[in-house]
Formats: sequence, C-alpha cells, structure tokens
Amino acid sequence: MSAKRLIVTADDFGRAVPVNEAVEDAHVNGILSAASLMVNEAAVEDAVERARRLPKLGVGLHVTLVDGIPALPPERIPDLVGPDGRFTLDLVGLGTRIFLRPAVRRQVSAEMRAQFERFKATGLPLAHVDFHHHYHQHPTVFQLVVPLAVEYGAPGIRIPYEPPLLSHAAQGDKLGTRLMNGLFHWRRTQAMRKLARRSGLAVNDRAFGVNDSGAMTAERVARFLDHLPDGLSEIYSHPATRHWDGDRAMPSHYLVDQEYRALIDSGNRARVRDGGIVLTTFAAQAAAS
Repeated sequence: MSAKRLIVTADDFGRAVPVNEAVEDAHVNGILSAASLMVNEAAVEDAVERARRLPKLGVGLHVTLVDGIPALPPERIPDLVGPDGRFTLDLVGLGTRIFLRPAVRRQVSAEMRAQFERFKATGLPLAHVDFHHHYHQHPTVFQLVVPLAVEYGAPGIRIPYEPPLLSHAAQGDKLGTRLMNGLFHWRRTQAMRKLARRSGLAVNDRAFGVNDSGAMTAERVARFLDHLPDGLSEIYSHPATRHWDGDRAMPSHYLVDQEYRALIDSGNRARVRDGGIVLTTFAAQAAAS
C-alpha cells in the first residue's frame, strides 16, 4: 500500500445541478474520489442518479443540522429550526441548547436518524459520514452520531483537523488563522478520533480545506498535493460548474467554478499520478485495514 493515500471529497452533493455536474466530471476526468450527499436538497435525485453510474465514487452522508433544510417536519424539531422551517444559522446558540437540554438532543438524534434513513432509501452504499459546517465537532453531536454511523454501516467519518504548520508550509499565508484554528480544535478532534476508532470507524489523519473553504483553487490544491505527507489525508472542497440563483445558492465569494477546475486540472492529475499518491475512499481504507 502506498504511504500517501488521499481522499478527495466534494461536499454539498445534491445541493444543485451545477454541483452534481462538477462531481460527476471531476470523478470521471479528474482526481475526485468521494462526495458527501445532502439528502434534503432539491437536486438530490439528480445526484443519486449520477452516483449510480459512478460505482467507484465513495458517496457519504453530509449530515445537516445548521444552514439547511431538515428531513423532519418543523413541528417535530422546533428547537432546531427558525420561523421559516429551515435550520437555524445561530450555530453557537444551537450548540448551547444541545448541550444543556435533553429535549433538544432528542430532536437532533431524530433528525439525524431521518437523514440516515433518507440516504439508506437511495440504495447507495454509505461510504462515510461528515457534517455541513463540520458541526460534528460539537462533542454532544459527535457522541450522538457515532452510534448511528455504526448502526447504518458507515465505514468511516471525517475528522476535520488541519495541522496548522503543515497547512502553512503548503500555502504560505494566514499563519495566525491556521494556528488559531489548529490549536482551538486540536483537543476536540483528538477526542473525536479516539471515539471513532474505538467504535470501529476509519478516520483520516488530516483534512485540507478547513482554512481555505471556498478558495480551493488549482494552485492551492497543487500546493497541498506537493506537501502531502504519508498516511491518510483528505482534501475537500465545494465544486460546482457555475454559480446558480436561488435561496440555496452558494455564497457569492465561494470560487465554486475554480474549485471544480482544480479537480480536473491537468497539473493536479499529474501530481497525483507521478507523486505516488493513491486516491481512495473511507470505505476502501476500512476494507483494507
């Protein structure tokens, strides 16, 4: 087995057709090996149809508890949604309620189970689990989702930790931000890693994209590939063939089309091919170990 193993993941699969188009093309003609499916979004059926013709694409569940659309009716999860029936954008306030109130934790568990059930209904093999906005870094949420991941047969789960010095060595910018995020999340993600492994779930050693969300251009991806260490790394981004209109459009500052082109860039394909990097998925890693 190669020392350098890499999962390249597209988040927000199913959010819109331009995302799905990017996922399919970047897998067929680029370096994309995995995608994380948002089961409550408008283009989920299109995403599932594409995934069925891409048997080597590792499709996981992108659990959504914030900034999105719930699976359950709002009246069943009143503490998770706003007046519009959508998930709240107040991540800190929700996190506090989850920590303090058992009733809110029960709503979180019910909503997550509903999303696992929706994924199961697609008939796709569940390749991994991760979260929109990495909300599983909340310790209570992580403790609630790990048993569900095991129950529904997920082989692995993302640990969204980006080593700050390695990240800075690759990109050469935002040292303060990279250090602050790395130090702030280190203890929490270490605890996540231990619990996941005790539960039999495969985990990545590091994740690249945490500090460059929405700006994973071809140049940034190239620099991460050039600095890729041994072990199991994950590079994730939010590719789309174009921006689109509507209430679920990506933020205007996200360079979604450039993130898509980064995954099909000929130079990046060559870096993977010639750099001894093996593209893989959580499922493949779990099977190998």
